Amino acid sequence: MALTPGRDDYLKDSKYFMAVALLAAKRSKDPNTQVGACIVNQENKIVGIGHNQMPNGCDDKLTWARDRTKDNKHLYVCHAELNAIMNTNGADVKGCSMYVALFPCNECAKLIIQGGIKEVIYLSDMYKDRDEFKASRRMLEGAGIKLRPFELEGTEIVIDFQ
Repeated sequence: MALTPGRDDYLKDSKYFMAVALLAAKRSKDPNTQVGACIVNQENKIVGIGHNQMPNGCDDKLTWARDRTKDNKHLYVCHAELNAIMNTNGADVKGCSMYVALFPCNECAKLIIQGGIKEVIYLSDMYKDRDEFKASRRMLEGAGIKLRPFELEGTEIVIDFQ
């Protein structure tokens, strides 16, 4: 009996995980920058997902403005990487890979290193010339974490709800 071949147009693992990170980013209320992160273990199972957001309970009390000194979103926002690590429901992130829409900042790099994440796959590195992102790269590379730009194959995934 001959086997019926499977589909060729299915989502490969890396594209699926980055798509999950980008879908998570759609949950962000930030009017300027929407970032998502997806943590995957060695068995290619998702163990954590996060997006940038204000701390729990503070959503309607803090501003998304970025042009003010005292009332600036950067003082308050929880980045996608932090939320993905916090949203693991107790799963260990040691040895995991993180798919993230934007290369991690220096503060997120510390969390990634301390959590034992072994690889970061990022879609955009648009802030690479800023000091905090240079520091991030220096720390991540110094800790032996593999940094890999996501190799884009096509620019969209269609989700049909019918």
